[in-house]
Order: sequence, then C-alpha cells, then structure tokens
Amino acid sequence: MHEMPITEGILKIATDAASGRRIKVIHLLVGDLSSIVDDSVQFYFDILSKGTLAEAAVLDFQRRAATVKCLDCGISVDVRPPLPGACPHCRGLRMQVTGGRELRVVSIEVDDDRNPDSETHSKRERRSSS
Repeated sequence: MHEMPITEGILKIATDAASGRRIKVIHLLVGDLSSIVDDSVQFYFDILSKGTLAEAAVLDFQRRAATVKCLDCGISVDVRPPLPGACPHCRGLRMQVTGGRELRVVSIEVDDDRNPDSETHSKRERRSSS
C-alpha cells in the first residue's frame, strides 16, 4: 500500500516538470532493495493519472542492483537480493549496504506542443489580468 503515496509523488514531480506539456514517458530508477513493486506503482499510476497531463504515459522502470562494500578488504560489488552473507572476494563477514535503496524520477519525455487546455487556460488568465 505504500506505493500509492509514492506514485502520487512521482506524478506530481512529472507534471510539475512538464510545464503544461503532455507526458509520454516517465523514466524511473528503482533500487532492488527499495521494496517498490513495479506492478503496484503502475496500477496506482493508471488510476491517479486519469485526466492529467500524464494520462496514458509509460512508466519505464530501470532497476539498479544493490551495492555492498566489504569492510574487511574494501571491495564494492553489485548484488541482487538475497544479499550475500560474506564477501565474494575475501569471505569477510563485515559487509555494508551502500546502494540499492533509491527511487527517483530520472527524466521525463513530453510532447513538444503544450496541452491545448493549458494554452486556453493561460490565454484566459492573461486576458483577465489585462
């Protein structure tokens, strides 16, 4: 259920950045340890984006592996869950997770033209302020 507020945040970031243009694709970077379920985010996005500039936009999920650093030998390696119990290089047991929890909007793709409704709204605002 935590995907709903996360999806609301993604939608807000994208629509704010789109500056009145229709959104075609939202590129997301999701760490393997973030506990984000792509299908759940997509489900909420389909519902929340109805009637917005992002309606029918594609969510492009790019997964990033977790990164662990061995505190014994200093090597950092990318791993997929489940995390290793020991360093794959020296077999040391002191491991620190240093990546893989991220979730961020990397970029958005928008139509070159502004949304006609936004243009009409902007023209009305300009006329009323004259």
